[in-house]
Amino acid sequence: MTSTDGLRLLPFRGLRYAPDRVSSLTAVTSPPYDVVVRPDGVRYLETADPYNIVRLILPHAPDPGTRHRQAADTLARWRADGILTPDPQPALYVYEQRAGDVLQRGLIGALRLDGPVLPHEDVIPEVVEDRAQLMRAAAANFEPLLLSYRGQGTATGATAVIERTVQQPPLLATTTEDGFAHRLWAVTAPADLAAVDADLAERQALIADGHHRWATYQRLYEQTPGATPASPWACGLVLLVDTARYPLQVRAIHRVLPHLAPEAALAGLGEAFRARPLPADLTAALAALDETPGTAFVLAGGPDAFHLLDRPDPGLLARTVRQDRPETWRRLDATVLHSALLDAVWHIPDRPSDISYLHHARAAVAQAARHGGTAVLMRATSEETVRQLAWEGVMMPRKSTSFGPKPASGLILRTLDT
Repeated sequence: MTSTDGLRLLPFRGLRYAPDRVSSLTAVTSPPYDVVVRPDGVRYLETADPYNIVRLILPHAPDPGTRHRQAADTLARWRADGILTPDPQPALYVYEQRAGDVLQRGLIGALRLDGPVLPHEDVIPEVVEDRAQLMRAAAANFEPLLLSYRGQGTATGATAVIERTVQQPPLLATTTEDGFAHRLWAVTAPADLAAVDADLAERQALIADGHHRWATYQRLYEQTPGATPASPWACGLVLLVDTARYPLQVRAIHRVLPHLAPEAALAGLGEAFRARPLPADLTAALAALDETPGTAFVLAGGPDAFHLLDRPDPGLLARTVRQDRPETWRRLDATVLHSALLDAVWHIPDRPSDISYLHHARAAVAQAARHGGTAVLMRATSEETVRQLAWEGVMMPRKSTSFGPKPASGLILRTLDT
């Protein structure tokens, strides 16, 4: 596809749960697929309601092909039975998330893939291929990825449309178990759609969360016979947020090394890093990590076994960290972890069976303990650092950041066969 100068966010007919056919909207929602990583989490969501969205985003069967067909068949059955119903006309959707002092508002739509969207992380090819096969089988985008852009920070353009719209009654409102209240509105007035289009035509977007889904959208377009820039496959479902108006939160993504025992991890360090025991308390360990200058990590072998790693050997960094990248990139905790520790010291293969990525430190520690492995607890990278590297065209190590709040899955879907 030929790149365009700005963003094009197109209306679509949202596919949504019929409220009278499910126990509640809360019971059919889920965190994004890559946050629901524990089998017990999937089972919990499946039992919350027989129509929970997790049955579409994380179907389970003995082999990938069966999983993908199962999701496609489930989607078709739910549509035929009126569990999921299309909205009457194409729309952009204003989406609001609120919890305490946190307020996020943005626009959900079908974003053209040829616009200026900047990634900042590498992706795992196996994950992209699996997601592509799932979306191709179902002919649907099940959940929006999260994009940010920098507007004027004032109630003009797209932001003005959003803030006028939220004064009206919403299409839906629900509160999920994490305490976030969610509301959704449809924007269909031609003047409002034109105002959004004109504003976004001058913007660039940064992928905040969903690199694998964005790469999946691109692969689907490239591999779909006969797909043109006017076809549904030339767009992908996104939530677009003006972070000048509604700043995102940035959190760390932790690593679990299921095949590396904590004793072996510490013994294998040698002089590569300084290792110090920490109190047997996760909160205290994370506080110590945040207070440590320079590169640092917490190694956890269970809920009462923590060590702080810092002061990496300069010679090791000189040998293992690429020198053809900006200094900001070379100093990233994730860069040092993958280049020096995982690759050079511990020799951990870069594949999903050997490295898991979890968004919550407590879950990472628990998973490491179940497998007899090691969790590596990380610190967050600032949004400005992420944006700076993205503008320079420099990719961060995969799963370096977790922006949020993330859109709940299950509130709105996009089908590609209509």
